[in-house]
Amino acid sequence: MMPTDMAALLAQRLSQHATAGLSPAALTILQRLLSSSGFINRTLLQQPELLAEFTEPARLSLALQQQPDVLQQLDLADEAAVFSRLRRYRNAQLCRILAADILQLQPVTASLVQVSQLAERLINTAYHWAYQQLAAQWGTPRDDAGTAMPLLILGMGKLGGGELNFSSDIDLIFTYPANGETSGGRRSCEHQQFFTRLGQKIIAALHQVTADGFAYRVDMRLRPFGDSGPLVLSFAAMEDYYQEQGREWERYAMLKARVLNPDAKHSNELQQLLRPFIYRRYIDFSAIESLRRMKQQIEQENRRLNRRDNIKLGAGGIREVEFVVQTLQLIRGGRIPALQQPAILQALQVLQQEHILTAQQVTQLRDDYLWLRQVEQALQGLDDKQTQTLPQDPVERAQLLAALQLDSWASLQTKIEQAMQRIHQQFKLVIDNGEEPDAQDLSLGKLIWDSEQNAEELASQLDWLDAADATGLIQQLQQFRLDCQKRSVGPRGRDYLAKLMPLLLHILQQQQCHAAVLSRLLLVFGQIVTRTAYLELLFENSAALQQLVLLCNRSGWLAEQLARYPMLLDELIDPAQLYQIASQADYAARLQQQMLRVDPDDLELQMETLRQYKQAQQLRIAAADITGVLPLMKVSDHLTWLAEAVVAQVVELAWQQMTARYGVPPHCNAQNKGLAVIAYGKLGGLELGYGSDLDLVFVHNCSSQGTTDGERNIDAMQFYLKLVQRVLHLCTTRTSSGVLYEVDTRLRPSGNSGLLAIHIDTYGQYLEQQAWTWEHQALVRARAIYGSAELCQRFAEIRQQIICLSRSQDTLRQDVLQMRQKLRQHHGTTADDPKHSSGGIVDLEFISQYLVLAHAAQHPALYQYTDNIRILDAAAHSGLLPATDVQQLQQSYQLLRGAGHRQTLAPATLPAQDELLQAKVVVEQVWQRCFEQALI
Repeated sequence: MMPTDMAALLAQRLSQHATAGLSPAALTILQRLLSSSGFINRTLLQQPELLAEFTEPARLSLALQQQPDVLQQLDLADEAAVFSRLRRYRNAQLCRILAADILQLQPVTASLVQVSQLAERLINTAYHWAYQQLAAQWGTPRDDAGTAMPLLILGMGKLGGGELNFSSDIDLIFTYPANGETSGGRRSCEHQQFFTRLGQKIIAALHQVTADGFAYRVDMRLRPFGDSGPLVLSFAAMEDYYQEQGREWERYAMLKARVLNPDAKHSNELQQLLRPFIYRRYIDFSAIESLRRMKQQIEQENRRLNRRDNIKLGAGGIREVEFVVQTLQLIRGGRIPALQQPAILQALQVLQQEHILTAQQVTQLRDDYLWLRQVEQALQGLDDKQTQTLPQDPVERAQLLAALQLDSWASLQTKIEQAMQRIHQQFKLVIDNGEEPDAQDLSLGKLIWDSEQNAEELASQLDWLDAADATGLIQQLQQFRLDCQKRSVGPRGRDYLAKLMPLLLHILQQQQCHAAVLSRLLLVFGQIVTRTAYLELLFENSAALQQLVLLCNRSGWLAEQLARYPMLLDELIDPAQLYQIASQADYAARLQQQMLRVDPDDLELQMETLRQYKQAQQLRIAAADITGVLPLMKVSDHLTWLAEAVVAQVVELAWQQMTARYGVPPHCNAQNKGLAVIAYGKLGGLELGYGSDLDLVFVHNCSSQGTTDGERNIDAMQFYLKLVQRVLHLCTTRTSSGVLYEVDTRLRPSGNSGLLAIHIDTYGQYLEQQAWTWEHQALVRARAIYGSAELCQRFAEIRQQIICLSRSQDTLRQDVLQMRQKLRQHHGTTADDPKHSSGGIVDLEFISQYLVLAHAAQHPALYQYTDNIRILDAAAHSGLLPATDVQQLQQSYQLLRGAGHRQTLAPATLPAQDELLQAKVVVEQVWQRCFEQALI
């Protein structure tokens, strides 16, 4: 519909109003607004009484300054009426702000403040309404002085900074001062329950979609523990979380946190509580490294989603201005209190006053930032959609140009590109630390890449290689260049290749690499040659290219992984981070951080994120392994911790999906799901290898015959079966990023014919009454890796009980020997197999398991741990094996396990055959004493 037609339609619908007869000047203004925004069109049709304001600029400016009671003259008990008023008020006020922008009645800074103030007003209106409704039913929470206790609402992101987008989500965190019990209502409840209900009611008032739409999309994922955490926390719980578990990205988030409903007492207390977590007392340059990692994640996301024309997340976009300011705030904020505030423009001014940035830098950053924010406001005002991507549709482009009062799309793009280039230059000044090689260093590579000479003639140029190897290297390059000519690389890609290959040759020369290394590198390049973003990544980040060469030099397996999943190249950008050893807690925290960025309703993206995270972390472990940064005995620890974190996250996702569909089983909640995951085998023994399967058994403690509490309720037992099936689906489904983990559940009671999820008591009864000896052997290496403390303790009791059963040592010895023979028949006994050959890893494991099952009743230390090293320590302390035997066994075990890792990762670095042979001889000797003679 053309603007003139829309104006006529509006005039018809406004016939009953005094303003129906529009003057030519008013009609001109109306047409200007209608040609700029479909959102204004819809709002005026829904609320025609606004027309007089929108056609008279003076009245529009006055209406923007007024702040009436949103819910005045309304029956507050009528929830539907309250919801409707909130939404209609929001739409009307946003349209006023947008119209003022289009008519150039105010600067964009005023618009950003007004959008933020509108959100605050509606949040507080919803809060006070919901508090009043709940207090009438449940009473009022009070502090020790008898004063009504508030729920403090932290506004995060741009809302916290007073710079909210036109059509933005609002990121909130809810917290309350202290625990207690309500009083004065028809019923009473704990403060936690009251404020949880209050938070839920506020979210519904803003987020729920009605006939009038929604007020705001509410995002609570920035709260402690994310979606898996409680909706509200007390001050004490907040303090504990940020002191003990707060991560670097949460420091960034908290920079812009602001209490939206401050009071005289509690809001100041909360700010004092959070300040030590956000700001360090010293100058904190670690923030720059955090910024690099955050930038890396955004660039990785941009490549993965193929984002283009994004004025927020692209190079030089709005986010980079925020990063520059926030990084400098984190570095200096502990020493400069004036920097400790959430508004970016005010922080920029302080940075100038403190001579951290020059006046010219600040002025340019501010102007470019505000220009992009102005474009963003107009862009989102087209249709009230949260977008920062410039439109491709001609109609939307015309609307955007009209809103910004520009004549041509080319001029708009030029103005945006120039601003983003200037911002990106400032951004690089803060974070870039790379050094480019001299042109002379690249001359050899340019000669070889561009030359038409044959390989034999050029070979003499590669003086670090012999003639045959040099010829082979050049032939590979020439063949790769020919292959690229047959593929749709494109002009930009060819330009990057022409710049990259000399760099690559220079690094190969520096690291004295052979032709075989180039083969691995070209395997990677062959996968990314048509993806210019990755070529640009390697060219712009010389450190990443150097790490790529180093890793491919050390490991063919890593080269294959990088070629199979090019997104792993993002991990090479920051070498310091690549080789930084994570703690056990870091794996879960980093995964949670990544999952917070994923739409909880986007299952496909959740599965991809899980796989990409696992692959990236596994790459880091492998890189640290082959370069000696991570000791051999710690490699399996880290691979195990990574798997545990992933399994926990998968169970959380499966639980959310199942409870959303079926509700929650009786006596369960998000914190106590009634499910435990038992790890067997390598995962249970903390001895996971690269590419290992996960041996898992799932147990629950739901003895109720009841049903779940959802609309589509099902039997509780069936719920757990479906939950485990969902877990397996999330793990084993093959996506573009491969399989998360292969999961083997055959160690559950009755194997493949048994239930996937079994009651913990039934599990114990089976192990006691029906299990074979080999199942008891497997239990030696079993441990709970997920579940409530109560359920995990029950498993530990069952494990102890079964392991300590009275057994005939002769019968046990015979059973173990028979099982070992079956395994050898099944797997074979090739001499180079460090696992199954005679004297290999399995023999040593069987020795440990035999000792535990035979003597644990008399020596409890034997069953305390599930890994072989500590079991052997316990055997020595218990006098079951001589200390010298144990020491030799442990050394042999480490050598054999290391050989297992190297077979996958880097076969060229395998221990010498005589070392492996000697290790096996040690194991064989102890085996003979254990199984062919009575233990002394």
